[in-house]
Amino acid sequence: MKREFFSHGPRHERRSSERHGACMALIDGRFLIWLAQQGAMGTTGESVNRQGLLTLLAQSLSQSGLDVDLRRIYWYTDRSDGLVIDDQIVRLVQTHDADGGASLLRSLGHDLKQLAAHHACDHVLVASDDERFLASIDEAQLSGLSVHLLADESARNMPQMVRTDPGWARLLAQADRRVIVNSQALADILQGKTPVGMGLAVEDLEELKKSMQEVISSWWDEEPEDLREDLREALQISRGIPQEVDRQLLLRMRHRLARALSLPEKKLLRETLRHVVMGEQAQAPAEGLPAQESEED
Repeated sequence: MKREFFSHGPRHERRSSERHGACMALIDGRFLIWLAQQGAMGTTGESVNRQGLLTLLAQSLSQSGLDVDLRRIYWYTDRSDGLVIDDQIVRLVQTHDADGGASLLRSLGHDLKQLAAHHACDHVLVASDDERFLASIDEAQLSGLSVHLLADESARNMPQMVRTDPGWARLLAQADRRVIVNSQALADILQGKTPVGMGLAVEDLEELKKSMQEVISSWWDEEPEDLREDLREALQISRGIPQEVDRQLLLRMRHRLARALSLPEKKLLRETLRHVVMGEQAQAPAEGLPAQESEED
């Protein structure tokens, strides 16, 4: 019996909540260090490691329903760290103590204006809590640019933030999306560590595992027994998942979450599938998402 994994009916379109296109990130290094210290175990010093930052920010964007191509990070700082990293450009500014953040405001604001004026991208992710950026963000949005702001878990409760930090609340309210980053994952990245869960809060990670388990179990229950046996035999021979199975499950997860899976999430999905198919205990094999993806996407 020939294995047929794809429906012959029309493919579902992506949900309207998912946005696409190119994205640039404008990151105030001083603010990002502060953000990493909110609720994180351990401390993040002034010296940071930016190696894994693009991956973490891309993951956070994806979790916010933004299936975008994060192409470049602009890093605004008052000190050179000597790092030369692909797709990251360093902008040196005056210390905050020296000018109250005026040079940062000029530099980041100028870059945001240029991106909007030249239609260089569809989205910009800004990491700053300086309310003085309100006018620049508004102008960029009126030019057709989607501007998103990076925040920690406190942004999920905007009424509380309005009371405790009204200036930042006004800035966040201007954003098209508030992109939540897990403080612990951010702190780990800036210290050169691999974050557990790749930026997902614990409750979000558990919910993701539950969704994967439900999607895979539902698909597995629909499969005839002879096709189940074919897949068991295939997995015993190879560590890889057959492409037709992989694509179908990725499509089902996209419909379930209204977004594409990140590379670590894809690996978690494949490992969960192996547990279901091989009759092992139906649970995700790791505490967090795998840090690297070695199989074909």
